[in-house]
Amino acid sequence: MNMRPNSDEARDIAYHFHGYTNADAHAEVGPLILESGEGIYVTDQSGKRYIEGMSGLWSVAVGFNEKRLMDAAHKQMQKLPFYHNFSHRSHGPAIDLAEKLIEIAPVPMSKVFYTNSGSEANDTIVKMVWYRSNALGKPEKKKIISRLRGYHGVTVAAASMTGLPYNHKSFDLPIQGVLHTTCPHYWREGQSGETEEDFASRCAQDLDDMIRAEGPETVAAFIAEPVMGAGGVVVPPATYWEKIQAVLAKYDVLLIADEVICGFGRTGNMFGSTTFGIKPDILTMSKQITSSYFPFSAFMINDRVYDPIAQETGRIGVLGHGYTGGGHPVGATVALENIKIIEERDLVANAAARGAELQSGLADMASHPLVGEARGVGLIGALELVAPEGREDDLPAGKLGMNMNVIMQRNGLISRNMQDAMAFCPPLITSADQMREILDITQQSLHELASDLNVSA
Repeated sequence: MNMRPNSDEARDIAYHFHGYTNADAHAEVGPLILESGEGIYVTDQSGKRYIEGMSGLWSVAVGFNEKRLMDAAHKQMQKLPFYHNFSHRSHGPAIDLAEKLIEIAPVPMSKVFYTNSGSEANDTIVKMVWYRSNALGKPEKKKIISRLRGYHGVTVAAASMTGLPYNHKSFDLPIQGVLHTTCPHYWREGQSGETEEDFASRCAQDLDDMIRAEGPETVAAFIAEPVMGAGGVVVPPATYWEKIQAVLAKYDVLLIADEVICGFGRTGNMFGSTTFGIKPDILTMSKQITSSYFPFSAFMINDRVYDPIAQETGRIGVLGHGYTGGGHPVGATVALENIKIIEERDLVANAAARGAELQSGLADMASHPLVGEARGVGLIGALELVAPEGREDDLPAGKLGMNMNVIMQRNGLISRNMQDAMAFCPPLITSADQMREILDITQQSLHELASDLNVSA
């Protein structure tokens, strides 16, 4: 990459250690530096504008320049810029938000606990599950079951629950006591002659077999996203959640719904749990809770989880866990205003309407010779790219996705490839015309990719 000495690109390479980046390659490729945002668009330093087809990182619900969120943050910063919730302390925004979250929860919940990121929330949940088991006099009931290709964060415990190889390699993960069961991706994991419902039954049986093999008395919880995000936008097969929940109930295993990506409208309902009939004991939230204008996360727990924990704190004398920034007054204020905007502008309904257009448009591309599957629900979708027959050696896993990502960015649409699955997760404010533009750019980019590879479209 040619760049001026002391340019922002050069200084980024010199000083900035990026997450989810090939550090070796970054020294050659350099960064795309974004300068500003407006609505569903972001603009780089050269003045080129892009549709942010991933809402940043699955997270900017209300667009990139929502003045109401900026004003809410500024007003709260002037009033009480920080306070904590340790030792019986509290403040209005934390109380108001907790009440609001319990009010809109997809199932009855008891309490809200605040953290700073989805990873921290899921990490804390592991500790709470262990704490609860000890409180119940079941110290052996500690194992957590996740799923292959599930994504739950990057802290030690959260990354262990994440079921992706690059989150484990060279990190000495997963930790002991975290297990991974079948990924519910029918297109990739379904067997020959197996119906979608048969596959769902097999997934449930695999979970049942794992619990029995480990010993039901040792398994505490099962964690899953309603729709898998970073694992490739995997939509569960019909009857999957009904059958999984029956297994969990049989063995008294808690259900944790990771709604970090699905929550606050993404699937066409306020929560993905509603979309799929999930009744969690614990529900994780982050990203769209503040449209990522402020680092913030939380989880809700029901009485079944909370009561034993509360009693144990009484026995010990204190809950030895918490975060300095948990429930931050500015973050809580931004979250409240963000939820108000989602409700007032009926953005959940807009997500459902635009989502139908997205799913229809992606389905129209499924016949393209470079597309193996189009999938999604609401305003989250994916195109899974596949190498033409006989081209597997020169197009190994991830190569098509990487190339498509470059072409789409060149054409003004930011996506994200998970190996060869191209993800789509535009802001909830996306209009019908903007959705058409997203689909048109994607179609054009597919055509250019096929042309580059000498594949007849």
